[in-house]
Amino acid sequence: MAPIKGILSLPRAALARHHGEKWGLGLRSFSTQGATTATTPQPPPPPPPPEKTHFGGLKDEDRIFTNLYGLHDPFLKGAMKRGDWHRTKDIVIKGADWIVNEMKKSGLRGRGGAGFPSGLKWSFMPKVSDGRPSYLVVNADESEPGTCKDREIMRHDPHKLLEGCLIAGVGMRASAAYIYIRGEYVNERINLEKARKEAYEAGLLGKNACGSGYDFDVHIHFGAGAYICGEETALLESLEGKQGKPRLKPPFPANAGLYGCPTTVTNVETVAVSPTILRRGPEWFASFGRKNNAGTKLFCISGHVNKPCTVEEEMSIPLKELLERHCGGVRGGWDNLLAAVQSGLGTAAVIVMDKSTDIVDAIARLSYFYKHESCGQCTPCREGTGWLWMIMERMKVGNAKLEEIDMLQESLRGGSGSVQSGNCWRQLLECFSQVKACIGGNHGIK
Repeated sequence: MAPIKGILSLPRAALARHHGEKWGLGLRSFSTQGATTATTPQPPPPPPPPEKTHFGGLKDEDRIFTNLYGLHDPFLKGAMKRGDWHRTKDIVIKGADWIVNEMKKSGLRGRGGAGFPSGLKWSFMPKVSDGRPSYLVVNADESEPGTCKDREIMRHDPHKLLEGCLIAGVGMRASAAYIYIRGEYVNERINLEKARKEAYEAGLLGKNACGSGYDFDVHIHFGAGAYICGEETALLESLEGKQGKPRLKPPFPANAGLYGCPTTVTNVETVAVSPTILRRGPEWFASFGRKNNAGTKLFCISGHVNKPCTVEEEMSIPLKELLERHCGGVRGGWDNLLAAVQSGLGTAAVIVMDKSTDIVDAIARLSYFYKHESCGQCTPCREGTGWLWMIMERMKVGNAKLEEIDMLQESLRGGSGSVQSGNCWRQLLECFSQVKACIGGNHGIK
């Protein structure tokens, strides 16, 4: 009996190929005119590249911030020798879509603590104007305890930040950038303003920036020292001349930000690294660190180490290697550390505490900072931070009970603290055994 032509006469493999083609599975096409149609065997796909297992030891040629310690001229002549403003016009001409797509490929995440993917954040800005201008706001109100990286950029590499403002602004289709500087950063403001003047005089900013045909202005605003203005919507309120208090969301800044216009608020370091990423390629930047944790980062290391410093290193570097490679290790050795507390990266501020630290006193000091800096707008923060500080002060003088530590933890879970300070509190109070031992041994509480 002759075979029936068509699907029913095909062998099982051919039938699978037929349905794979029909259902879009990407299998090879074939002819149904015979039951013995031959297919050419395909070579197996190449194995994936081996996963990187060691991180750290960033080479000097891979550092983005080459004047981090102020050893060279921070202004235009020195900056151009180090590669800043090199072919910036070519990057600008490629347009917003290209810039945003390259930033997405790089895997850069926000360097201000939240870690949101930068390219994605920039893409939220409107593609077509509805008549309102769009703005870039750079958050230089660096006030987190232990964080001092952005001041090094503004003081020693200001042109890297200004060039980044132009490129990020083009990616967001913004007409201007506002840099909001912390009130205490006087020298940083002076250097940044001088660099801004140089950039305008050289035609790098302003009308027809870098000869690209794109008009872009940069404004510098001096804050008044309020920690809460590090929150993006409180910063926008302060820029508008109002009290620095957070806004309700929605609307989000990308829809209604500064003066009711589309706005993206981003960190100094995030903006400053963008020109180098686009010049050297997103693949280069993504080759550092782990997947979803890519690139290089400025780490601020202070406390009980032999050589406190701010250093640029590869993301995902082990903490022990970071401290030993750049800080000469922990004072008294690694075993002299007080405890290991699980924590997020945040701004990459590392405050090292050895066994001589009175952890109750340390938490009391931090609790006073957050109490003092509360804007008072929300009840949990306004009331909660004050109560936390009073309880910690009672613990310092021995007028408290061990059960109150558990009560503090429960209060924090319930929101008795600000969004800004809650993470720090929760991480500090994770080390129950150390807190209880300190209370019992140093403060006479049983």
